[in-house]
Amino acid sequence: MKCLECSKKLDYLEHRNAMDRFGLELCDSHQTRLVRLIELNKTPIEAIQLYYGLKEVGVQAMLEWWDGKKSVDIAISRVKLNIEIDTEYHRLTHEQAINDLERAMHSFKNGFTTIRIPHVLIQHYLKETVNNILGIMEGLKANIKVI
Repeated sequence: MKCLECSKKLDYLEHRNAMDRFGLELCDSHQTRLVRLIELNKTPIEAIQLYYGLKEVGVQAMLEWWDGKKSVDIAISRVKLNIEIDTEYHRLTHEQAINDLERAMHSFKNGFTTIRIPHVLIQHYLKETVNNILGIMEGLKANIKVI
């Protein structure tokens, strides 16, 4: 049992707390950082889990990246991909839908592709979600080379 971030050996209590809070193996120091991040940005736990899932397969992603206009849950700058975790998709109003579309438009104008992933997908199908994001990244890399 090691911290996913710093590889520090975790004792039982650290491991248990991290698994209860995040479902990830993290030391107390990194748990505290993530708690602050959640409080500051309202970062969904699923965004943190997806970030570490991507990190595990070698993707260099950024958690809560500021794009100059808004904070993005996860950004993969190498392929200009922004990932938003949708925690309230079942309560979507027309106002929220148009706001989401406008945010995607601004990202696209800046050369970024934005995808929205329902949080339940990460809760139940994390590995499959990571694999699909890898496929999206492959497609974006191919398009970047073409242009």
